[in-house]
Amino acid sequence: MISQEITVNGKKFRLLLTDQLMMDARRLKALYNAAYEDPESFEEVSSAISNTITQLATAVEPVVSDGDLDGVIQAIMKVVDEKAKEVAETKSKLVEDEVKTRKSSGKISKTAKRSKK
Repeated sequence: MISQEITVNGKKFRLLLTDQLMMDARRLKALYNAAYEDPESFEEVSSAISNTITQLATAVEPVVSDGDLDGVIQAIMKVVDEKAKEVAETKSKLVEDEVKTRKSSGKISKTAKRSKK
């Protein structure tokens, strides 16, 4: 878990960036997209959107007021997006390093084979 501080409307909030929080943020994004792509489905997804927003808001301390709710949710979404990007970059770097390592060890073994001849 990663503790993160966000500031909304001059107020500081703390949140724990857990797997659950990240899943809720991704779910909210997907629900927003579904409602945007098919406005007629908004009534169907509005309850899920509301429940997910409530879940996200409870992950923040101190308690979020109605006036700060939108800003807090936006800040959470931004933090989650940044963390996802960071994780993706780290995975990409690890894969790159693994490929380089395999190529290097392949070259070494070929060189070693040649020197044995």
